[in-house]
Amino acid sequence: MWVVATAGHVDHGKSTLVRALTGMEPDRWAEERRRGMTIDLGFAWTTLPSGATVAFVDVPGHERFVPNMLAGVGPVPAALVVVAADEGWMPQSAEHLAALDALGVAYGLLVVTRADLADPGPAAARARAEIAATSLGAVESVAVSALTGAGLPELRAALDRLAARLPTPTEDGPVRLWVDRSFTIRGSGTVVTGTLGAGRLRLGDELELAATGEPVRVRGLQSLGVARPEVAAVARVAVNLRGTPRDRLARGDALLSPGRFHRTDLLDVRLAGDPAGDLPVTLTLHVGSAAVPARVRPLGPDTARLRLARPLPLLVGDRALLRDPGRRHVAGGVTVLDVAPPPLHRRGAAAARAAVLAGLDGRPDLAGELRRRRLARAADLLRMGVPVEARPVAGEWLADPDHWTQLRSHLVEEVARHAREHPLEPGAPVETLRQRLALPDRALVEALVGPPLRIHGGRVTATAGDALPEPVARAVRRIHDEYGDRPFRAPEAHRLADLGLGPREIGAAVRAGALLRLAENVVLLPDAVDGAVRVLAGLPQPFTLSAARQALDTTRRVAVPLLELLDRRGATRRLPDDVRIVVAGRP
Repeated sequence: MWVVATAGHVDHGKSTLVRALTGMEPDRWAEERRRGMTIDLGFAWTTLPSGATVAFVDVPGHERFVPNMLAGVGPVPAALVVVAADEGWMPQSAEHLAALDALGVAYGLLVVTRADLADPGPAAARARAEIAATSLGAVESVAVSALTGAGLPELRAALDRLAARLPTPTEDGPVRLWVDRSFTIRGSGTVVTGTLGAGRLRLGDELELAATGEPVRVRGLQSLGVARPEVAAVARVAVNLRGTPRDRLARGDALLSPGRFHRTDLLDVRLAGDPAGDLPVTLTLHVGSAAVPARVRPLGPDTARLRLARPLPLLVGDRALLRDPGRRHVAGGVTVLDVAPPPLHRRGAAAARAAVLAGLDGRPDLAGELRRRRLARAADLLRMGVPVEARPVAGEWLADPDHWTQLRSHLVEEVARHAREHPLEPGAPVETLRQRLALPDRALVEALVGPPLRIHGGRVTATAGDALPEPVARAVRRIHDEYGDRPFRAPEAHRLADLGLGPREIGAAVRAGALLRLAENVVLLPDAVDGAVRVLAGLPQPFTLSAARQALDTTRRVAVPLLELLDRRGATRRLPDDVRIVVAGRP
């Protein structure tokens, strides 16, 4: 199936043409049929000579109902531009074409209706010239008479040729179903309809409401009036939602694949149409089936920042249009450049941002996004419409390679700075480094650590950064001098205090390998372990605590924690009767 929308001036025979092609009545309201004028969107479908199915979204032509027309055209990939032979090009012909051009619709046909009332040549020539200057370019034209049936076979064949030119839809992409109708069916509940432009819907699927993010589940699916277990793009589809009140959804809302779209009320765009500086402060943004008031802040000659009255699920590269409802004027097309732009608080920020936007073309670009954002989560980029093909540096985080290299250098500098400012601390805390580097996640700090840095116990140190502050080094030398010939004697607490060795200083000396801590305020010289093993190996095996204390010429205050340390290191083994042996193979 493929979907095409009509476009053209009021009373140029759009609905009559659809009726003649499909045998279906596109006007749904009794008021429309009574007045003979389409007011809201209509829907019909038919099978073409090739066997392909085409569904029509029939739009109103009157200038008062342009918002309804835009809701139908927004999600549709192709258009049928209708011009009456007896009236020719008219104001709403021009506005509808401007809307198609603003939305970037690139596929279409020109149909000159009422060819039984006037020569279709002049109308066709004028229309082709107008259309050629838009995104539609050169289009095939067909003259028809819905009354006599003349030209309808040729139109069907032209529709087949148009269908063959349409790009292949992305059936495995995320779903964003813009709602153009919502209603309730007794016994079934809420039903919404729309044009499925990408992705696939299945019974039981869980989706998100764009307005709130709350989950909803697909209870039933129909396409062209037939119940189906799944529907793939492109298609007209009706979705029955389980347990969702009717008042939660309306035209302009959307059903989304969970976690795949960024809901934003702030976006940077490129404009095609009126210069940015000439735009009113407030316009209406039309995208999909939504129409949302937007405040316009010009940035560059053709770029602007839009502040929307409510968030919409938008992606980089989306096409939309801005319209002035007061003047009933299409101000121009919009290409979405950024759905999560940076704030513009500082002086000169707007000019700097305009320079950045000047280099963007609205095509999602991972390398460019990382260069501008420096760091970004993969899931956030996907929600912006940016494909992610790079490996994360930590968790879900991706980084610009140059920025990541700079961060490594800054981390080394910050660790060295912390060591200078806090020489007795066992390295810089990861959280402190995160704040100094202005990183959003501790995991990024941990991922940055590498030679010459190491991380232990939530702190980062330099592998060559174990030099002691001079006062501590001097105190350690005094201990060497006083206890070098008594390596298993430990200074008393008051002596440590006299030497200026408090808990922090002792901790720094232990980390530097200058002292060995056995217990609180019990320290030995660092080679005491190997020396103790050699002495104990010369004792008759097994040996008692008392024998070890005497052989080591030390006190119980030292002997007990020293033997426990040797047990933990596997140098000695404690036996059931509270004696020990030196483990074979140890010095």
